[in-house]
Amino acid sequence: MATSQSTTFLTRLENKIPPPVIMIICALGVWFTAETISLTLFATDGSWHWSATLAVIIFACGVVIDLISLKRFFAAKTTINPLKPQQASSLVTSGIYRFTRNPMYLGLMLWLVALATYLNNPLAFIWPIIFVVYINRFQITPEERFLKTLFGEPYLAYLQNTPRWLLLN
Repeated sequence: MATSQSTTFLTRLENKIPPPVIMIICALGVWFTAETISLTLFATDGSWHWSATLAVIIFACGVVIDLISLKRFFAAKTTINPLKPQQASSLVTSGIYRFTRNPMYLGLMLWLVALATYLNNPLAFIWPIIFVVYINRFQITPEERFLKTLFGEPYLAYLQNTPRWLLLN
């Protein structure tokens, strides 16, 4: 009985919270972790910080990935609303979508990695991992169910040939 109730509760969380909100919650976790647990990843000499430079590069990569992804969806005239995957009007598999099925989520995850890098705390990197786990379970998996039904065989082929997160399927 408890398993059924917990499964029902977890299912109710699917496609309910916009991924940018999850990213903001995780960003707060990154910040809180860095503020409460004093550890450093990169040694600093007080003048130039590797962490800040690297963070800017990582953040910029995330922004570029998100913008390229959005441009592809706008060009295909399909929805960008992650809470309503059933409203997708076309399957986007070209451009950046040849390398990852979820570049918008990848971009958000890179923003979290950039923040953890900037704050220079190794424990803060747990939050990008939490983001990926949450997004996989409560966003991507339900999206994939809808898209399999909506697009059928072309989507199944896409699933076989393109990883969820660059290197991870």
